[in-house]
Amino acid sequence: MLVHEEEPFNAEPPTRALAERPTTPLDAFYSRNHGPIPHIDTATWRLEVDGLVERPLRLSLEELRSRFPEREVIATLQCAGNRRAELIAVRDIPDEDPWRSGAISTASWVGVSLADVLAEAGLRPGAAHVSFAAPDVAREADPPQPYGGSIPLAKATAGEVLLAWAMNGHPLPAAHGAPLRVIVPGWIGARSVKWLDRVTAQAEPSGNYFQAVAYRMLPPDADPSRCGPGSGIPLGPVALTCDILLPEHGSPVSPGPTEITGYALAGDGRGVARVDVSLNAGRTWTQAKLDAPAGPWAWQHWRTTVVLPEGEADIVARAWDSAGTTQPESPATLWNPKGYANTSWGRLHLTCRR
Repeated sequence: MLVHEEEPFNAEPPTRALAERPTTPLDAFYSRNHGPIPHIDTATWRLEVDGLVERPLRLSLEELRSRFPEREVIATLQCAGNRRAELIAVRDIPDEDPWRSGAISTASWVGVSLADVLAEAGLRPGAAHVSFAAPDVAREADPPQPYGGSIPLAKATAGEVLLAWAMNGHPLPAAHGAPLRVIVPGWIGARSVKWLDRVTAQAEPSGNYFQAVAYRMLPPDADPSRCGPGSGIPLGPVALTCDILLPEHGSPVSPGPTEITGYALAGDGRGVARVDVSLNAGRTWTQAKLDAPAGPWAWQHWRTTVVLPEGEADIVARAWDSAGTTQPESPATLWNPKGYANTSWGRLHLTCRR
């Protein structure tokens, strides 16, 4: 793992670990945290469900498992700062981790549907958002506060949003949110709150720092230190993206036939329709073969074999989604002062020597 910070722990896997299988092994799943990892006693932990509900709930993990149908969803989580390093290469972004291409991973999640839990609590008129709270305190927040966020009620009750206690057939590790975390498929990873201890139905979005101030798309000329709650565009559904996983950047490659592999991910409610690969900066393209998706919320791996000449090679890849949308060409057109949502063409520079 490439560790960006030890405390809070933030790390991403090498791209080869993402290319080997549809789901990501636990020890290679990226980790994004804003505070120290809390250690929670599952025996005394309880989930509070409150706010604009008819019947507030207080549930143990065992009660969650016994009172609601168990569900499984294969979903890809992606940090909003994935591929920030490419934006930093355009213009510096101080105080933000230089994520490369590995702040994205896929797992099979098991838990209960948030919609089922909210139905048990009974939503009252006026409920329009569902907020999530956790005990991990983030020093970067102003003032320092536990992590939180929210999603609109329409997403919260859509069925695919889980309160998950397992990933890839194993209990959630502490680093990934044990005993319980939210999984919000199709949305930025910041909304899949870990170490969940409270779900609140409310009329407005969460006022938590990580909803009201952070994870918002600011205009290029904005100064983040001067931006208060509500500035910019709140980030939610992920945008269409794809990237190249193998060969890895800087790896030795011989001229001749070479397999290029990568992933593509569409946003909330859309699918990947096509991936194109170019060896000449986009003047001509070949179509890659797409693997079948593991589910509607999971990435798709793609692959193609190209003939690389001796010398320097610049490979680019772009995806198209089911709405006919494709990716912007350059990270320069996407630069923003927090380094979010770099969805530009995937790029790989290789030096081919015999």
